[in-house]
Amino acid sequence: MRRLLPLTVWLCSDTSATAKTSGQSHGGGSAEGEYCPLHRRTVGHQLARHLITACTREGDLVAEAYTTSEATLAAAAGLGRRAVACVPDFPLARRIRARLDAALPHEVAALAAMRPCRPDQMARGLADHLGQVELVIAAPPPYRHDGQTRRASAGDHRCPVCRTGFWMNSQERFRSFMAAAWQVLRPGGRLAVITTARHEHGRLVDAAPRIIREAAGLRFRYVQHIIAVRVPVEGDTLVVQAEPRGLAELRDVRSRALPPVAKVHADVCLFTKPFPVGRDGDR
Repeated sequence: MRRLLPLTVWLCSDTSATAKTSGQSHGGGSAEGEYCPLHRRTVGHQLARHLITACTREGDLVAEAYTTSEATLAAAAGLGRRAVACVPDFPLARRIRARLDAALPHEVAALAAMRPCRPDQMARGLADHLGQVELVIAAPPPYRHDGQTRRASAGDHRCPVCRTGFWMNSQERFRSFMAAAWQVLRPGGRLAVITTARHEHGRLVDAAPRIIREAAGLRFRYVQHIIAVRVPVEGDTLVVQAEPRGLAELRDVRSRALPPVAKVHADVCLFTKPFPVGRDGDR
């Protein structure tokens, strides 16, 4: 396996033709079936391939929670790993399966499966795989820290994920997911939690410290922080392309208002489930 460093940067721009057709919107419109900005490129093919290659071997089992697209399942199956994802909504699961069957040969697509369970029910949904999973990948949606419900935006009725109510999340459900991930992972297995800092009520909210505290409370070991760069790099320049909506938000440089936000990278917190300690102290 690839040796993991405490801090590293991965280029995960997903510029391939497959990534460009995975339901991402590159224009200002939001046609039926396109993902909204919240759920667009939640994980991505390149990031999934990096994680799977670094943390697993051929034949290992990869599980995904908070699944919104076929990216992780397709990457795992294409690399010869078995994969299973939690997809509680039948229309979304049917959409993901159709995209898998269209992108992969039948015998490869057969390595990927879905279970109708929420992320916090992962241990129940994967009861036949408890203690057998090598890698769990999760990109939880942001949730309000003030206890209020997120308001639906105008484009939610078009996004296949928003239509399911998938964005509904809470700190309690995330804690339950982390406990379920502990149950399905084998000793020595890895948990990768993907997050992005955001602005909320005029302040910056970074979920990574909270995620690390939750993991430590369950005895996970924090082994690596990964910066996943999601935009192409040309020489020493990040190529950031603004959509029409972003261009419309451009402000005078002298303004005190916050500038438009461009999502350039994601933070990946990588944890491991330690081996049990024997009576003699050896692992």
